Amino acid sequence: MIKTINLNKLYKTEEVETTALNSVNIEIEDGEFVSIMGPSGCGKSTLLNILGLLDNPSNGELHFVGNEVSKYSERQRASLRKSNIGFVFQSFNLIDELTVFENVELPLLYLGIAAGERKRMVNEVLEKMEIIHRVNHFPQQLSGGQQQRVAVARAIVSKPKLILADEPTGNLDSERGDEVMNLLTALNNEGTTVVMVTHSPTYAEYGNRVIHLFDGHVVTENYKENFHV
Repeated sequence: MIKTINLNKLYKTEEVETTALNSVNIEIEDGEFVSIMGPSGCGKSTLLNILGLLDNPSNGELHFVGNEVSKYSERQRASLRKSNIGFVFQSFNLIDELTVFENVELPLLYLGIAAGERKRMVNEVLEKMEIIHRVNHFPQQLSGGQQQRVAVARAIVSKPKLILADEPTGNLDSERGDEVMNLLTALNNEGTTVVMVTHSPTYAEYGNRVIHLFDGHVVTENYKENFHV
């Protein structure tokens, strides 16, 4: 599904050039659950943004579902994103002025899906996330765990091939964090590829592989059989 070859990302100002990613080479297969770990500032979120087609690398290659996309325009990236990728963020990123239903419906509006089909798809995914009883509530009326369930529902409503999760448990207590991880595991078991950035060694072990970044480099990769779960 994803392959990077000597991927680099540089940030330049008038005074300073910062290397966020340095010759990153990874492959992620269909159906994997991959965790990305490393200290703050090591390039985890930068890598996730590039894998999610939110940003282009400075140089190197990025292959996504069979296409080399590193030089794609924003319009080309957006077209690929909306039909293939769902995002889950630490801060939920729900729109306060929209109800639960309307937040989850947004990706389907961008895809041009008819109103009746949107309603069916939104209600189906809210049932799956066990949050249908809050369908007409606004984000501020929900607990943190409920907001993240809505965020996961929004990420998966269009049935994307790939879920990218950036610290999805970071704002949750351990019980709610476990719930979110179980949701991501269930989605992965159904065939969705999951790539997750996390600081938590415990949650990283939900994946079948952990990639460790340090100073923009991949330093180690550990597979499930080597874990002590």
